Amino acid sequence: MLVVLALIDVVMISNLLIMVIVGGYETFVSRMDLEGHRDQPEWLSHVNASVLKVKLATAIIGISSIHLLKTFINADNYTDRVLIAQTVIHITFLLSAIAIAYTDKLMSSSASDRH
Repeated sequence: MLVVLALIDVVMISNLLIMVIVGGYETFVSRMDLEGHRDQPEWLSHVNASVLKVKLATAIIGISSIHLLKTFINADNYTDRVLIAQTVIHITFLLSAIAIAYTDKLMSSSASDRH
């Protein structure tokens, strides 16, 4: 079970890196002109800085969830203090992602009100 969780964790971190590299390049450096190309990621057509922030936050939450699950599976090997600390860190990630998404929603609704 732990091997499967470790594999899922590696895949999620790899996807996060790809998302950061491709999305950051597309957003901040240069457009890649992949329109209609079969290898174009679906999310790349509507990526901007705020969408990228929300996607990164949700990916970090997923990775944190996997780590927390691995910790709870091996709870006998950890102290209560470690379990509580990791849970608090995960909840902090969740609240941060909710705040980022809410701020993005407020910014996009105020921008659409101006147009």
